[in-house]
Amino acid sequence: MKRIVLLVILFATSTAQAEIFKVKIDGVIDPITSEFITEAVEQAEAQEAEFLLITLSTPGGLGVSMQEIIQMILNSEVPVVCFVEPQGARAASAGFFILLSADLAVMAPGTNTGAAHPVFPLGGEDETMLEKVTNDALANLRAIVSQRERNYEMAEKGVVESKSYTAQEALEGGLIDLIVEDEEELLKALDGKEITLFSGELQRLETEGQEVVLLEMTFRQRVLSTIADPNVAVLLGVLGLLGLYLEFTNPGLMAPGIIGGICFILALLGFSLLPINYIGVLLILLAIGLFIAELMVSGFGLFGVGGIVAMTLGLLVLVDAPNPEVRIQWGTALAVAGSFAIIIVFLLRLAIKSIRAKVITGTGSLEGSIGQARSQVSREGGKVFVSGEWWQAVSESSIEAGAQVRVVGSNDLVLTVEPYFATE
Repeated sequence: MKRIVLLVILFATSTAQAEIFKVKIDGVIDPITSEFITEAVEQAEAQEAEFLLITLSTPGGLGVSMQEIIQMILNSEVPVVCFVEPQGARAASAGFFILLSADLAVMAPGTNTGAAHPVFPLGGEDETMLEKVTNDALANLRAIVSQRERNYEMAEKGVVESKSYTAQEALEGGLIDLIVEDEEELLKALDGKEITLFSGELQRLETEGQEVVLLEMTFRQRVLSTIADPNVAVLLGVLGLLGLYLEFTNPGLMAPGIIGGICFILALLGFSLLPINYIGVLLILLAIGLFIAELMVSGFGLFGVGGIVAMTLGLLVLVDAPNPEVRIQWGTALAVAGSFAIIIVFLLRLAIKSIRAKVITGTGSLEGSIGQARSQVSREGGKVFVSGEWWQAVSESSIEAGAQVRVVGSNDLVLTVEPYFATE
């Protein structure tokens, strides 16, 4: 019996095959991307995968998220292979660092990598800060490429001089390990290949007959990834504010309030995933103040123009990220600022007009109305018939019953009237 159990165990062990896990990164590197790759590495380790394949196509992204991904790759217990694909794709900026941190860096023909020099929104950096950020990036790069035995001089130029390299240039310069056409060719090239992990451990890859398991983002991660786009978050925020305004000014509509509340909360959630520049927030608040001032004061349009400029600049610097792909774009900023200005001025004008409009309910609405005295009206009182209703009334001068009267005021439910003489 023991022999049978032992044979079963040995058979199961001999036929068990580790899987190859794969994740696709197509877009900016943000906190959701970092969370996704972190979970992928942990799952690959838990299931003892042969290796984790990360396909890259990115213009870059947030430095904090990039550092989290690199940390997971360097400390991974399973090999990590980064593959820049398909043809025409790029691994720029943060993607350049992630590619070089992998146990194996691979590119497809027609792809490029590099252009990793730090930049600031609207060119607002000072030399000291730029030097500090660049030196920090270079130190991080040295720590990675020296252990990976890659060409530091070329990697340094990718940061300091924003150099970008084709796949062939990167291979000949010692930045990457392979150039392959597609995933099928990659798996063939890796079969039997020995690699050294960042920890120094030597591993031999076996890919023949292995199943490639694609790991996908959860529904929650897909939603968060969408609203983490600052352009989407801004549009959600504007829609949310307009919906809430309509609900507050027209209680009972319900739909604008519900939709507006959801949009506004989603916008806040999206911005919570991004680094926010509070100067941008102050500029947006200033813009709203200028729009209101344009209505209250005769500014001849200057306050409105100033509001559009302030909101546009505020939106452009709102997301404190060096990569333009992670910031709000010029077109979105101008469209939102212009549309928001038109809408808010229109809505506020309606609100102010309604406040200044003549009262149309209660006794105040009867002021100026013409009626008839139904009894003698004096300072002691009397009765009048106005707008189809009987009213108590007083008058400074005595008015005989049957005479026409005009309402000049009211106090509680008592009208103040005066004689009215029609003119032809």
